[in-house]
Amino acid sequence: MICLGIESTAHSFSIGILKDSKILGEAKSMYTTEKGGIIPIGAAKHHREIKDKLLKEVLEQANIKITEVDLIAFSAGPGLAPCLLVGLNFAKELAKKYNKPLIPVNHIVGHLEIGKLLTEARDPVYVFVSGANTQIIAFEGGKYRIFGEALSIGLGNAFDKFGRVVGLGFPAGPQIEELAKKGKYIELPYNVKGMDVDFSGIITRAEQLHKKRANVEDLCFSLQETCFAMVTEITERAMAHTNKKEALLIGGVAANKRFVEMLSIMCKERNAKFYACPMKYSGDNGMQIAVAGLKEYKAVKNVPDLDRIDINPNWRVDQVEVKW
Repeated sequence: MICLGIESTAHSFSIGILKDSKILGEAKSMYTTEKGGIIPIGAAKHHREIKDKLLKEVLEQANIKITEVDLIAFSAGPGLAPCLLVGLNFAKELAKKYNKPLIPVNHIVGHLEIGKLLTEARDPVYVFVSGANTQIIAFEGGKYRIFGEALSIGLGNAFDKFGRVVGLGFPAGPQIEELAKKGKYIELPYNVKGMDVDFSGIITRAEQLHKKRANVEDLCFSLQETCFAMVTEITERAMAHTNKKEALLIGGVAANKRFVEMLSIMCKERNAKFYACPMKYSGDNGMQIAVAGLKEYKAVKNVPDLDRIDINPNWRVDQVEVKW
């Protein structure tokens, strides 16, 4: 079966085409700003302007016609409503025009499933760290369960918030990683509360220190070391609680080499295996939606009524009924 997946939850609009477990093609465009963070209406406008071009591009890559697609899947949530609506409307338009079944996919489930597809991980503790999300997830009792998460702001968004204050633009993560290589440690709050983490106080303190003329490289280094250590701690605790011997890092922050290093060291000390989703597919992408959509369709064999399909900006991963 061939599935076309559409991703539009936040800054990226992406379309992926998957044939069973083989990647046929993927096209992606990211909304960026030189100053400030993501502006949802601006991102949605970007998505509307780029969607038809990307569809043409991905079909050419895959060397197929859209009539050969068996199934269309789209990211229904969680995410920014204006961005999600662009994906929903485009997916419905294609499903109606070409008479194809349409599957709404939980964006986070997409991350989990493509991580498993592209690595050797089989039953890991998932470390999902992106812009809006920081969650430690594992499959238990027929569902993806959240064992720990960020209480206020996701790690990627926390870095972006700091980036806005010091003028790094959006997304700030890659620039923070580069600047951190030249920095040294400054003490910042370390906020682990049971199995959860809280980054808001850390960012506030970093902003205060910046106003007091603290070195930006030092602040970037200290932010990374503190925040990554917090997430590594709750990941290790989740692995101990579930007795799982694998950790799988997914989400856009998986591109950070220092974060990968810290999780790798922790797993080695536990005699566990560490995996990271390949960088190309660690951030938001249409392929993750195609992977999850195809799995769900094969498991349920029926699809919801097209007119009743909608977005759910607050759709949590532990609300998904996993039937595959």
